[in-house]
Amino acid sequence: MLDLGLLLAQLVVILVTARVAGRMIRPLGQPQVIGEMVAGLALGPSVLGVVSPGTLATLFPPDRLLPLATLSQLGVLLFMFVVGLRLDLDLLRSRAPAAVAVSQASIAAPFALGAGLAVVLRDQLAPAGVGLLPFALFLGASMSVTAFPVLARILTERGLLGTRVGAVAITAAAVDDGTAWCILAAVVAVARASKGAVGTAGAMATFGITLLTTAAYALVIAIFGRRLLARLALRHTGRGMSVTPHVVSIMVVLALASAWVTDRLGVHALFGAFLAGAVVPRASAHTTPDGRAGLATEVADRIEAIVSAVLLPIFFAFTGLRTSVALVNAAGLWVFFVLILLVAVTGKLGGSAVAGRLTGMSWRESTAVGVLMNTRGLMELVILSVGLDVGVISPTLFAMMVLMALATTMMTSPLIGLLQRPARNRTAVTTPAP
Repeated sequence: MLDLGLLLAQLVVILVTARVAGRMIRPLGQPQVIGEMVAGLALGPSVLGVVSPGTLATLFPPDRLLPLATLSQLGVLLFMFVVGLRLDLDLLRSRAPAAVAVSQASIAAPFALGAGLAVVLRDQLAPAGVGLLPFALFLGASMSVTAFPVLARILTERGLLGTRVGAVAITAAAVDDGTAWCILAAVVAVARASKGAVGTAGAMATFGITLLTTAAYALVIAIFGRRLLARLALRHTGRGMSVTPHVVSIMVVLALASAWVTDRLGVHALFGAFLAGAVVPRASAHTTPDGRAGLATEVADRIEAIVSAVLLPIFFAFTGLRTSVALVNAAGLWVFFVLILLVAVTGKLGGSAVAGRLTGMSWRESTAVGVLMNTRGLMELVILSVGLDVGVISPTLFAMMVLMALATTMMTSPLIGLLQRPARNRTAVTTPAP
């Protein structure tokens, strides 16, 4: 039975804590989302459970978390829908060579290193009964992700969005989003197939069917769904009409229905929500006569406000409730965490930087791109939550990976500041006096 009073108290505490933490983190040069992530961890067993276990048990009793979990999942689904809506397909095409090279290197290098690390970690940190293949695939995928929304915010705050570094990084991150979620879809399919079928041959057959049906669904929604949505866009934004609540509700139904389909196909629901957003017509094709944005952008603006302000802090808090740093309770486990962090940074930052250099960028520019691509943030937490839900990773490894996501995201702004500073000083010295 729903305890409405408890749920309201939980929401008030979560939202106030997230808001305060977000404000407090800004003077340190960090985006607000870092504060919200820290707030989520603070409300869980890692901090509140240590400082006041009675308060944690009263405010977040384990048997009363289902409503919070439901709101958390709804928030992530709508967030992935917004990520798909924000995916700039024209930008991908116009900056394809450098961006695709950086993106694929920033996925391939950490994926390979993460999969290799899985061999070392499996005996100590993999759940019982999980095969090496799904464990290695998931660890590789979780090392490969870039937090597109956090990256966009950092680029805006640093004034880098219009620079070559910013353009390559934001485009490569957009490619990363699509690629990483396709990889994750395959990983979840492998994990579920290995649990649901008897023997390797049966598991691979199940995975093959899931892959083919998902690809067919993606093709259908990309062709026919996009055509239907194009008519909707022409009817509303194309004729100077504002996006009404009726249109927004249609878009949300589309996202939820697509999420349901991919979940039934054996792939995670988040992939379906992302795919639904990606096929909505872009602003470049449907801009109103008065210059207003098209269907995808306007719908994203309407949904993102409530998602960012309310639902994502709930997701951070629910992630924090599932994360216990106390599980990393031995020196050997902290060694594993350091190894995870080194592999994550080496693969993501190093792979992106080398790819950027090979496409003609200077070492300073390519290193800056690598630092930006190393931003994981919210996207990493979403993927980790999927892995924990499907049983591919253990709670201990989940805690380690959450800490890795926080560390790699927090290091982005300071490192970018260091890379920008010498360039500014050099410009000031070499500019002739008037």
